[in-house]
Amino acid sequence: MTLRTAVVYGSARRERSGIKAARFIVRQLKERGHQVDLVDSEQYQLPFLDLMYKEYEPGTAPEAMAAVGDIFARADGYMVLSAEYNHSLPAALKNLLDHYQSEYHYKPSAIVTYSAGPFGGVRGLINLRAILAELGTPSIPSAFPISAVGSSFDDEGNALDESYDRRVVKFLDEYEWYANALQRARDHQACEDHVPTQQALCRGGD
Repeated sequence: MTLRTAVVYGSARRERSGIKAARFIVRQLKERGHQVDLVDSEQYQLPFLDLMYKEYEPGTAPEAMAAVGDIFARADGYMVLSAEYNHSLPAALKNLLDHYQSEYHYKPSAIVTYSAGPFGGVRGLINLRAILAELGTPSIPSAFPISAVGSSFDDEGNALDESYDRRVVKFLDEYEWYANALQRARDHQACEDHVPTQQALCRGGD
């Protein structure tokens, strides 16, 4: 089955070079046959966290929040892109992630970090791993750091440094392994639980 991946990017900066990296990841995933949804905090503009999505009565959540909730619920996994702010992640990304909970469960995440300098934002990686695990979407062992993000890609997300096209292959291979494995596990559990929407798949075999 085709994997569906949500690419999650959160930044409120005026000059957002990280969006180039997000477009690069979207392009790479689409070339591998994924259905991809880019969830950009700039586009969806969620409020500072008050009520989580699950705390709204059905049909009463803000439109943007419901749209992201639907994307996250349908996703088989998540690519989370983060800059490094003071050894941690941007507030816009944390706020976006924190609005949701059950949508993430039993699905993998993969972390892409970036910076304007040479270190690729890796010092923000440790906090982000702990957050994603707590949310129920543990990150894969590998990460994908991007240095000099502003000059490594063009505005459409094409790599100007060809090494990124080579490096990303192993990273995405690993993500797909976990995404496929957990997708099969979720499908098996749905069959065991006799979920009505899964019965045609269950009758079709393992």
